[in-house]
Amino acid sequence: MKKISLFVVFSLLISTAFSQVKMDKAKFVEYQPGFYQNSILKDVRAVEERIHKKPVHKRFAMDQSGLDIPNKVSLYKREWANPVISQGNAGTCWAFSTISFLESEVYRQHHKKVKLSEIYTVYWEYVEKARGFVRKRGHSHFSEGSEANAVTREWKKYGTMPESVYDGKLHHRKFHSHAKMFEEMNTYLQSLKVSNAWNEEEVLATIKDIMDHYIGTPPTSFEVDGKTYTPQSYLKDYLQINPDDYVDIVSYEQEPFWQQVEYKVEDNWWHSKDYYNIPLDVFMKTVKSAIRNGYTMSIGGDVSEAGFDRETQAAVVPDFDIPEAYINDDARQFRFSNKTTTDDHGMHLVGYLNKDGKDWYLIKDSSSGSRNNDPNAPEFGYYFFREDYVKLKIMDFMIHKDAVKDILKKFK
Repeated sequence: MKKISLFVVFSLLISTAFSQVKMDKAKFVEYQPGFYQNSILKDVRAVEERIHKKPVHKRFAMDQSGLDIPNKVSLYKREWANPVISQGNAGTCWAFSTISFLESEVYRQHHKKVKLSEIYTVYWEYVEKARGFVRKRGHSHFSEGSEANAVTREWKKYGTMPESVYDGKLHHRKFHSHAKMFEEMNTYLQSLKVSNAWNEEEVLATIKDIMDHYIGTPPTSFEVDGKTYTPQSYLKDYLQINPDDYVDIVSYEQEPFWQQVEYKVEDNWWHSKDYYNIPLDVFMKTVKSAIRNGYTMSIGGDVSEAGFDRETQAAVVPDFDIPEAYINDDARQFRFSNKTTTDDHGMHLVGYLNKDGKDWYLIKDSSSGSRNNDPNAPEFGYYFFREDYVKLKIMDFMIHKDAVKDILKKFK
């Protein structure tokens, strides 16, 4: 029998002993706030808030409690539109409202229900804004806002695609969030004024890189119903929508009526002069007749008025502002000139109701202001505009040219 060394015996004893000991295990756990956050920091913040208490913001607003407001969607005669969708934390209402309108146009003309990508158009609008910024050496407005005809302009050049192909929401986001992306793009563009590095190709590549990081890269081709399309062929062959069929209507005394004029707001950053300027009475008759004849429209206007209530979701003009009988071309122009009427928000007018001799309009909205009530209610994401509000505060609308063909004949 061979001799076993003391070292081997000792090793065996140690191994046997450890094999009988229960070993600790480890795992990855998510961080959870504890006593420091929930008790100590909470007390620190509470004291700071008491010391540096911010005043409660109060807004002067109309009391609508005495009004008989038809703020139920079921009351309205309406045209087809997709369900409401939120623009999230993105200042791109112009894209959401106009694309919603064009989706309704696809249905009106071809009876196809499609959900299109807002962010695809937003992507290329930012590219074109950056291009304009470079070519104007920084003397071109760069912001999240734009106008309805930016959509048709970008569609003519870049086409469009379904939202299912490109929704611009990375990392399983529920809502769009563009604040950091815009800040990064804007900071970069403003830095060009210092560096003087106005290389258009390089700038556009950088802008695309920033967007690719935050909202992803749009595809160049995709399949729909088993067929491959490019964004351009999808627009032409599948949607069969011609962007040139859509016109924009305004009503301002500062420019000659019955002429195409420039809409002089910052979001018309490319200084489009394609707007048809008509008197206010014709403007209102057109809205009334168009929706009754099955045409919806993309509208833009002011949503920061005393008569705009986000609890009732209704917008009216209170008589302490101006009695309805006095709303005319002068009153409208006066508010535009002194900037109490501003280019705030784009929406989609989809229906109407005549109540007590006055029209009310059903407005599909993408902003958070129309979403302060029950998210399961049919009214979630809608506004209800009385006709006096449209007359005084809605600044422009986009519509199919067939709805205004008699008006267009009067233009030179």
